[in-house]
Amino acid sequence: MRHAMITPLTESLHAQRSVIPKLLIFWTIAIALVTSVVSPAKAQRIYSIGSLNTGDSFINAFEGFRERMTELGYRERQNVRYQYYNSRGNEELLRTIAHKLVHDKVDLIVTSSTTATVAAARATQGTRIPVVFLSAGNSQKLFKSFSGSGNNLAGISSASLELTGKRFELLKELAPRTKKIAIPLDPNGVNYQAIVAEVQATAPKFGLEYSEIHVRRVEEMRMVAQSITRKKYDAIYHPPDSLVTEAVEQVVDQAIKEKLPLVTSLLVNVKRGCLATYAADYPALGKQAAALADKIFKGSKPSELPIELPYKLNLVLNLQTAKAIDLKIAKEILLRADQVFE
Repeated sequence: MRHAMITPLTESLHAQRSVIPKLLIFWTIAIALVTSVVSPAKAQRIYSIGSLNTGDSFINAFEGFRERMTELGYRERQNVRYQYYNSRGNEELLRTIAHKLVHDKVDLIVTSSTTATVAAARATQGTRIPVVFLSAGNSQKLFKSFSGSGNNLAGISSASLELTGKRFELLKELAPRTKKIAIPLDPNGVNYQAIVAEVQATAPKFGLEYSEIHVRRVEEMRMVAQSITRKKYDAIYHPPDSLVTEAVEQVVDQAIKEKLPLVTSLLVNVKRGCLATYAADYPALGKQAAALADKIFKGSKPSELPIELPYKLNLVLNLQTAKAIDLKIAKEILLRADQVFE
């Protein structure tokens, strides 16, 4: 009887011992599953990026940036959020937007022109908000050394000012008889002095004389452009000026009306009716700058990142515009072109 009573108790203890390890395994797995679901949600950071632009011509640079960011693993509504703003040549609005992005405490500001970058740099002074410029025609206004900005800026120089001579050379190839050129400019623009200095140094090398055509507001461009006639000028040069870029259609209309070759500083403006350019591809610049943003998000300091140059420069022509102004483009130039709009 004694043994009969002990046996069931012993069996019960053995049964409990066999269940306990199973319960421990079950709860361990359950906790691990819950942790695997909860931890990423807590750890997943959503980066806020503000895009500061001065005109529609720079939209494709931001599109290239966003496309490459997606490829790098930054997906909208998952771990990145964008705020896109366009001042459309209005400097007061540009400054207001820049300060709004700082007030919103974004993690990064991306800009698409020297004008926008200067506004962002001023607004972010005294903060830790990094600024990545997708393109800057006058990049040396922003930093002291290409080896590193020494401040909260990093980005890509479009080398637009440095290409002034190449564009004058292209103009002379397209229209060899060109001597007098008109240059529409905003005398209050951030690039004004640098543009004038570059033109002064370069134009005489190609036997060119130039006149500045001043415009201070986008709304003034159509009236100002009417002063650029074939009686006074042989061609028009559109420099890296944000205000003029925003109103480039009015310049194009006048150039076609007067049958004047119009060489621009922006590739996208050739598609909009300018005759030609030698310039960087803006979507490519945006993609190039995305890699810098990724480095910053992973801990790199903007001040220590080298300022980069475009991977590739393009010769672009608009044959429809050439036909409209009765200009025949030599076969040799057509064969060199990287892109042709017809």
